[in-house]
Order: sequence, then structure tokens, then C-alpha cells
Amino acid sequence: MLPVRKTLITLVMKKFLSVFVILSCLFIQGSFAQTERVPGPAERRITDSLCVAINRLDMSKVGTGKAAESAFMDCFMKQSALFEDVANERKVQMEDKAAMHQMGSDIAKNLLKMKCDGFMKLALKMADKSGAPLSETASGTLKRIDTKGFNYIVLTADDGKEMSFLWLRQFAGSEKFMNSGTVYAGKKVTINYQELEVYLPQAKGYYKVKEIVSLSVE
Repeated sequence: MLPVRKTLITLVMKKFLSVFVILSCLFIQGSFAQTERVPGPAERRITDSLCVAINRLDMSKVGTGKAAESAFMDCFMKQSALFEDVANERKVQMEDKAAMHQMGSDIAKNLLKMKCDGFMKLALKMADKSGAPLSETASGTLKRIDTKGFNYIVLTADDGKEMSFLWLRQFAGSEKFMNSGTVYAGKKVTINYQELEVYLPQAKGYYKVKEIVSLSVE
């Protein structure tokens, strides 16, 4: 790749990364609003390719925000050959910094909108680095969904213990459980959650609960 072209791709990557971090925080806080913008064929191709590359990452080796950033940058640069197609599709020059910034921003939003699983996981780690609430992960077998004012998704761990997670806001994967989710009973489920201290009127006190951030069914 020519040095100048590589520099321009790096510029897009940096813009992508900054938007990535911002969207990660919004994603976790449940406040991200999608816009109705339809990407072109070239833009869809690069979005799909990035999602595939990110999904192939070994997340067990991505333990920190810095590691998540490095893994993401590597995936991004490996797709650099597709950026010129997107630029041509948009009828912009690669040397146009403003256009490149917008391209990076739009691709980041595309990945979030398509709910790319690997992207979501990296987003959580990147948001941790940005000072957003820290998240943890738990896996188990889906046992039931309790309704106690709010819905609680209950998993059974390998040791037989029950784990209850609060469904407080929309999260990645929540659409699977809109109609009770009983079809997934007995399935292996992985939940990313964050601990919150909330007031429970029934107990007349403040207690820590595990709020669901994202959920995936194996």
C-alpha cells in the first residue's frame, strides 16, 4: 500500500475508533438512537467483512480496553482495500479528510445497528476503558423468566445455582425474549451485565442487582 494511502486509511481508522468508543458508552447506557440511513453495496460489504473479522477474534485474549483497541485496529486495517470502493460509491476523494471522517463514523454506526456480536463484545471492553460502568460476563442454562414488576432472566450455572439478571432496559438480544422467550428454555446463554444499586420498595432498602447489558444464545 502506498504511504500516502496508508496514512489516509489510518485517519479513517482513528475517526472510526473515536466514534466506536462514544457509541460503546451510549450502547451500554441504552441511549443510542439509530438513524434511517441506507448504506450502499460497497459500504455493506466492508461492514460485513469487518463484522466477520471481529467475530473471529479470540475474546479470551482481549482482556483490557487497550487490547480491544489493538485487536480492532488490526481488523480494521486488514479491510483497508475495501475503503476505496466505498469512497468511489460515495463519489468522494480519499484525500478528503471530512469525507473520510464521515465514512468512519457511518461504518461504526452500521456495525452497531446490525448488532454484530464481536463488535458488541469489543464495545463493552472499549467502554470500560472510557470510564463507562464496568461489565462482567456469566453463562448458564436458561431456566425461566420471572416477572416482578420488571422481568428477571434466570440462568442455572454448572454447579446448579440459580443466577438472576434484571431486564431493565433494551439490550442487545432482548428482541429474542419479547414473547416470553420460553422457546430458549434449556439453551446455553451468555449474559454481559453490570451491577447497579437500586431501591426495592418490597424490601424497603437498597440492594445490588445485575442489569443485563447484552445477551447471546448459543
